[in-house]
Amino acid sequence: MSIVIGIDVGISTTKIVGIKNMQVVSPLRITAADPVASLYGAFGKYLYDNHIELSDVEQVALTGVGSEYIDRPVYGLPTRKSDEFLADGLGARFESGLDNIIVVSMGTGTSLVRCEGDSIQHIGGIGIGGGTLAGLSRIMLQTSDIKQVSTMAMHGDISNINLIIGDISAKPLPGLPMHATASLFGNAKTDASKEDIAVGLIHTVLQSIGSAAVLSSLNSGIKEFVMIGNLTLLPQCRDVFPMMEQLYKVKYIIPKYSQFCTAIGAALDYIYHKG
Repeated sequence: MSIVIGIDVGISTTKIVGIKNMQVVSPLRITAADPVASLYGAFGKYLYDNHIELSDVEQVALTGVGSEYIDRPVYGLPTRKSDEFLADGLGARFESGLDNIIVVSMGTGTSLVRCEGDSIQHIGGIGIGGGTLAGLSRIMLQTSDIKQVSTMAMHGDISNINLIIGDISAKPLPGLPMHATASLFGNAKTDASKEDIAVGLIHTVLQSIGSAAVLSSLNSGIKEFVMIGNLTLLPQCRDVFPMMEQLYKVKYIIPKYSQFCTAIGAALDYIYHKG
């Protein structure tokens, strides 16, 4: 039976999924030195691992910044490109089962896409994301390995880095409980441990993204945010986002295939619009 392959091509990382009978098949992530190598490496491994013949592939659907480097059909197969923001919305909507959401795509930076029924619209973004975390970690921790930073952060104490309302006020402020963050890195000392710095950096990035998402929803009535992209794999998301949910009275949702939503959306874009 035919399968539609969705591929989200980054500069060095490619994510690939199959959609068959409206089910996600064996998501795969490959890292390579350049987008073309990453794409072809991911595609070849995906077909081999899943025992898929070229003749089984109905369509290849590309998206992502790296897809601009691809100017010919992939392995001679029918190939099309999908708008990345549309793919974000379609994939997040499919994975969450929700129609009225803001999709928060946490990549190198962060983009925000509003979905209201069949309307999917890119509404902006911020230049804070995985690239920010990697760059600051490179300067402050002498590593840009996000997994290493996350592991260090598990042994850090955020109270040694951030200033909370309770540190500066004897009573809660309107809408701000005593444990709410008053200042990111506002309590950091010159002799802070690498573990404390690591957890501080991760909280800074995740809290900034979470707050930007809430601000983007003002006057829309939307209270549910679907978080997608590689940063959703950080275990610290389980600490930061529930805390922000209580503060803002919203819901941050990380779907099962959060890091593959854009690739899923590219495949769905073809499926929904073919014929």
